[in-house]
Amino acid sequence: MTTDTPTPTDWLTLPDLVELTGESLGRVRRMLDEHQLVATRRHGAPTVPSLFLVDGAPLSSLRGTIIVLQDAGFSDDEVIDWLLAPDESIGLAPIEALRAGRKSEVRRVAQTLA
Repeated sequence: MTTDTPTPTDWLTLPDLVELTGESLGRVRRMLDEHQLVATRRHGAPTVPSLFLVDGAPLSSLRGTIIVLQDAGFSDDEVIDWLLAPDESIGLAPIEALRAGRKSEVRRVAQTLA
């Protein structure tokens, strides 16, 4: 049984991402532009959920999932909300499933949202 509580995560600012990834600010912005990561501006400066990174780099399966959701009409905030919220058909939050290697299952569910 799933709950409606979003998966807890820390929120990383762009300077946090520069430090964590070892990349320049320009390269971090390019990661956002290329949909390797997605950020929210709900509280001012752009922030990215820390769960979207593994070993100091964007989760590799995240980019395609972000693109599928954006193609379905999702805003960046809606993409983040969907990835962090438990999904009944997956049995857990999509980001947790992606981190567990269940990319195909997550993308299949994402495609049904279009």
